[in-house]
Amino acid sequence: MTSSFSNLSLAEPLARAVAEMGYETMTPIQEQAIPVVLAGQDVMGAAQTGTGKTAAFSLPLLQRMLKHENSSTSPARHPVRALVLLPTRELADQVAQQVKLYAKYTNLRSAVVFGGIDMKPQTLELKKGVEVLVATPGRLLDHIEAKNAVLNQVEYVVLDEADRMLDIGFLPDLQRILSYLPKQRTTLLFSATFSPEIKRLAGSYLQNPVTIEVARPNETASTVEQRFYSVGDDDKRRALKQIIRQRGITQAFVFVNSKLGCARLARSLEREGLKTTALHGDKSQDERLKALAAFKAGEVDLLVATDVAARGLDIKDVPAVFNFDIPFNAEDYVHRIGRTGRAGASGLAVSFASGGNDVRLVADIEKLIKKKIELEAIEFEEDRPRGRINDGRRHWREEGEAGDARDVLDTLDRPRERSEVRPVRGGRPHRTPAAPRDPFFEQPYETPDREAAPAWEAAAKTTPARGISSNIKTKRKVPALFKSVEPG
Repeated sequence: MTSSFSNLSLAEPLARAVAEMGYETMTPIQEQAIPVVLAGQDVMGAAQTGTGKTAAFSLPLLQRMLKHENSSTSPARHPVRALVLLPTRELADQVAQQVKLYAKYTNLRSAVVFGGIDMKPQTLELKKGVEVLVATPGRLLDHIEAKNAVLNQVEYVVLDEADRMLDIGFLPDLQRILSYLPKQRTTLLFSATFSPEIKRLAGSYLQNPVTIEVARPNETASTVEQRFYSVGDDDKRRALKQIIRQRGITQAFVFVNSKLGCARLARSLEREGLKTTALHGDKSQDERLKALAAFKAGEVDLLVATDVAARGLDIKDVPAVFNFDIPFNAEDYVHRIGRTGRAGASGLAVSFASGGNDVRLVADIEKLIKKKIELEAIEFEEDRPRGRINDGRRHWREEGEAGDARDVLDTLDRPRERSEVRPVRGGRPHRTPAAPRDPFFEQPYETPDREAAPAWEAAAKTTPARGISSNIKTKRKVPALFKSVEPG
């Protein structure tokens, strides 16, 4: 087993592309997985995001598919032979770009399909024929139902970030997709953890897989400083801004648990003067790509995101990650803070916990990463009122000019007295007329006489006629307009 790409027996087109990309030494997952995949065996690999998994499965699959390489323009000569399934659009797009670079000097075609954008361009690309198809499960099923993608000649299947796909709820979609594939195939499953659900999935669809683990599961980088603060929900934004200011942080990820909370927090921080953009599942693909491009270009200070961005985003030199909400799944904490401290650089991971439920989630994280977590109290800097307060009665600019600021704020809460003088801009003071008084409301309360029966009860207790049921109402006498004429 070798650790150098130059000593790896790759075909000349692949070796040239790898050398052009600057690959020299293989990562642990590449060193262990590539020979196994080249041998045609199933793989069950445990590796974190950013460990080089894409090259670990792409290069040996492309090497094995070179026997089908041809320059024909007929779509029938380019059926789908390798299928790569991923949980998010960003991760799918990133893997597809890497595959194109690896296959740059070959005649093997590749394409990517994911939701959030129009299906027509994807359909046109699939109709031309592709050997490697990178997809998210939902959009792939759309193309299968539309008969744009035929998978009866697939030889290799890759389930990347399988644990995340199960967390999102893609298991029924995965089962439907795998039912369209030939039973004789090579299946590669990569996951950050080997949960019981992952093991059941592997047991159902993998045949005698080779298990590869390159690192202790859920290990956090030693270069990341992890801090946990006990903060109330109403003080989280204030704590976030204070830490950014004190630490001199230029850019950061801010993770929340819900799409609605993500949008609200981004708008709130934007109103407070921070350059912020949001990234969540309800954003269109074009909006998500623009948000990522702006963050990479340094045009945005804070990227507020749900866990859709916790994996697969390879953005270097991000100095800090904030967990505005503690993640429901402890494993997501590891992936969130993995966005900082990459490639040996130092990073900061700050988490805000509020309430008993967050304390339980922190305990789950502590158990997972096997490190003692201390919840710290944060001391807020004194925020003195600034500017000018004007309620039409008093003006205050700075402390000391017109009394203490607390006095001014107290006057804002005091109800106005009747006939209060209110200043009118550009004119004389206007006296608000006092409301007319009603003497009824100024009389003291008197206890009613309990012995006297209410008038409505007295009226109801009328004695019915003798021999008639009390439930039958007697006829009332009414005046007649015309006198009746007796028949004669």
